Amino acid sequence: MKILQILPELNSGGVERGTVEFARELVKQGHESIVVSAGGRQVAQLEREGSRHIQMPVHKKSLSSLWQVRPLRRLFEAEQPDIVHMRSRVPAWLSVLASKKISPEKRPLLVSTFHGMYSVNAYSAVMGKSDRVIAISAAVKEYILKNYPDVLESDIRMVHRGADPEQFPLGFQVAEAWRAEMLAEHPQLKGQKILLMPGRLSRWKGQLDFIELIAQLRTQGEAVCGLVAGSSDGAKQNYEEELRQSALDQGVEDNVIFLGHRTDMTELYSFSDIVFNLSNRPEPFGRTVTEALSVGTPVVAYDQGGPGEVLRDCFPEGLSDRDNLPEVVKSVLAKRPSIQFHDNYLLSTQVELTLSVYKELLADKS
Repeated sequence: MKILQILPELNSGGVERGTVEFARELVKQGHESIVVSAGGRQVAQLEREGSRHIQMPVHKKSLSSLWQVRPLRRLFEAEQPDIVHMRSRVPAWLSVLASKKISPEKRPLLVSTFHGMYSVNAYSAVMGKSDRVIAISAAVKEYILKNYPDVLESDIRMVHRGADPEQFPLGFQVAEAWRAEMLAEHPQLKGQKILLMPGRLSRWKGQLDFIELIAQLRTQGEAVCGLVAGSSDGAKQNYEEELRQSALDQGVEDNVIFLGHRTDMTELYSFSDIVFNLSNRPEPFGRTVTEALSVGTPVVAYDQGGPGEVLRDCFPEGLSDRDNLPEVVKSVLAKRPSIQFHDNYLLSTQVELTLSVYKELLADKS
């Protein structure tokens, strides 16, 4: 098959990383993989792993993006992909409009993935205007059915995001050189329990709750340090300053370390005693949850959305709410319960199920 994935950019973020991983697996299985985006730091890896990248400005939430409809139609006609997999709303609008004037026998089949619980309006409704809709969790499927009545349940397929066990192997141990460098750079970590908060710096991601948690635990006599791994791109710079000020105000400025954007997440998961997801609204999935569990590190998350769904399956001891968060953390640190990681959260399962969606559509077309 010839598969074209389209998304705004290829910088950081779960959608971007997932697109690159999936493209690599397509190539491994002998399919032709094309990705269309406005570019970004992950393009080099994508191309190194055998996919083609076509750079187009398909990222701007602006009416000026409509100028890309005709070039995109020409691209579809020239490349003749079997499937166009739309992973975001602006690219979805452009793809739907570009496909309309292509003759039915040459028109690519459209698949969309709801990577988020999008705002309910006409702009977001485009994600349901495809031949098949993929929901990345039961929570997302329920959200689609509740808020997008034009999307038929028979057209929705649930495919969880999958962790790659080659990248996040169970029982992974960090190299002594890596550990020594980390402790030399941050000597306050010695003798402490390490709590990791991964994810882009964004208010809804819950970093303020994490800093408050560190302060509460230290007040209660727990020897803990917090690592915040994530970048504050562009407008989020002020939020990082707010986070640093919060740590200072609560007296934990030496116990909360801001690591910025990291590419060594496997090491960070393994190095940590607990990984956290504290989003203050239901998150569609939360790939850091499955990545950490794949390595074998306990995860604590609020019992909502996709992260709550994963923990109910794999590590219910990590389920929490805002009020009892310190108690849950202390219990996990004391007992370190076992993790039951299930195959439906593996990348290989995600790839197999997604390919089955493509094959089903192509069989219907023929």
